[in-house]
Amino acid sequence: MHLFRAVLLLSLFLTGNAVHATPSELQQQFVDLMVEKHQFNRDVIESTLAKANKNPRILESIAKPWEAKPWHKYYPIFLTEKRLAKGLEFWNTHQQTLARAERESGVPAEIIVAIIGVETFYGTYIGKYSVLDALVTLGFHYPPRSKFFRSELEQLFLLAKEENFEITELKGSYAGAMGWGQFISSSYRHYAVDFDGDGVRDLLNNPDDAIGSVANYFKKHRWQANSDIAFKAQVSGTQHSKLLSKSLKYSHKWSQMQAAGVSVAETNLNKDESVKLFAFEQPNSKEYWVGLPNFYVITRYNHSPLYAMAVFQFSQQLKEGFNPATIARIDD
Repeated sequence: MHLFRAVLLLSLFLTGNAVHATPSELQQQFVDLMVEKHQFNRDVIESTLAKANKNPRILESIAKPWEAKPWHKYYPIFLTEKRLAKGLEFWNTHQQTLARAERESGVPAEIIVAIIGVETFYGTYIGKYSVLDALVTLGFHYPPRSKFFRSELEQLFLLAKEENFEITELKGSYAGAMGWGQFISSSYRHYAVDFDGDGVRDLLNNPDDAIGSVANYFKKHRWQANSDIAFKAQVSGTQHSKLLSKSLKYSHKWSQMQAAGVSVAETNLNKDESVKLFAFEQPNSKEYWVGLPNFYVITRYNHSPLYAMAVFQFSQQLKEGFNPATIARIDD
């Protein structure tokens, strides 16, 4: 292939202009990309893609995500007595590993336990879909986010090569997330760690590696150790409505929120702290919360304030329910 064509294909792939191409054209561009950019064997890529199937159920699932629900219908899915009991059992079983992860990363054990509980109910539901099918379906047949999922398909081939995975046997969510912590391919490559020292980064079957990798993910996304996550807020007047937005970026200081009629029971917030106001729908009202930087970090795992709030509230249930005196101490 001439260099000009290779550069053109890479440009199309990265800019998203290829989204106007047909699925077969997108697939051919993807094959060319893997050969030119990563020096994969063309026959290997083509034969592997030939084993993938477009799955209509995947397209149906991504069109109706749980995060589209209002808060009062969303949180009961995750904040249950059954999940809490399973979480406390998981914490008790893996308390040494969790204590080490917290010490090394600064991420509280209850946050790690909450993430794994929300994601897979502690390894019980790690996904039934072929990861290859999921990424091929969404990468070539789902225009709204095809660019992202083609990138994840690219990462999947690299991951399988690096970790010696049989790519056609990997199972996960309808979006291609894998293992106890539901890492997408790029996250697996960049944030997974071998936490038990056996020489393998196994997020599919090894809860120790999952614990360490979730902690590492949060650490790499700038989790602030020993810092608060969110405070329930009260609002007065109408100025606070101007602070609400769909963007997850923090563009206001606490002093600005106070001036707009937002208050919290806690009084130790710095006036220059970057914060964000969230409104969560209840059946007949709205519940307001002020998110701090660590709340934003949780949204890096799943770009949804509903998800982050569910994880936060579940983590508080876990923290309250677990007896710290039972945590096995590890010598530094």
